[in-house]
Amino acid sequence: MATIVDRVKAIILKPQQEWDAIARESLPTADLIKGYALPLAAIGAVAGFIGMSLIGVTVPFIGSYRTPLATGLIGAVVSLGLSLVSVYVLGLIIDALAPKFGGEKNAAQALKIAVYSSTPAWVAGALRILPSLGILVLLASCYSLYLMYLGLPRLMKSPQDKALTYTVVVVACAIGLALVTGAIFGAITAAGHMGAGGVPAGI
Repeated sequence: MATIVDRVKAIILKPQQEWDAIARESLPTADLIKGYALPLAAIGAVAGFIGMSLIGVTVPFIGSYRTPLATGLIGAVVSLGLSLVSVYVLGLIIDALAPKFGGEKNAAQALKIAVYSSTPAWVAGALRILPSLGILVLLASCYSLYLMYLGLPRLMKSPQDKALTYTVVVVACAIGLALVTGAIFGAITAAGHMGAGGVPAGI
């Protein structure tokens, strides 16, 4: 089993070979989540907290705005939790859709695709330490979609000619999932902001 650093580099730099290696691995779900998804998802959560609550953003005509520390901490914890839940649910979606695109249902392989294809987006989450660089995180997320496209035929055994359509449908589901988790995140952090007094720090 590759170390987390080796796996990150390999899935980003030589994804086709790495998907083949991943397909042959047998890894318990708990180990995949705790040993890989959790530490990588935490990068963006921690960076986001630092960026919004310690560094802040510049608001025209107002100056520097920093989210209250309590709100920032709540946001970081909720963001991390939702990231892990989302990737697990995405794995279930990938598995459920496999037969519709000529693939084979395999929950373990589906979760691998959801987790490992998220690698670029999670690593780029470090850029959230400077909120103005958020667009780069979006670009990294686009590369995650390409990784998914490469992984689906290898792990879910779907025909190559159906991989693109399979990916598009999974992405559409992922967007819907993101909207739901985004709404949950917004509701929880808004409640936390009100609980902190609703007064931004550092203006």
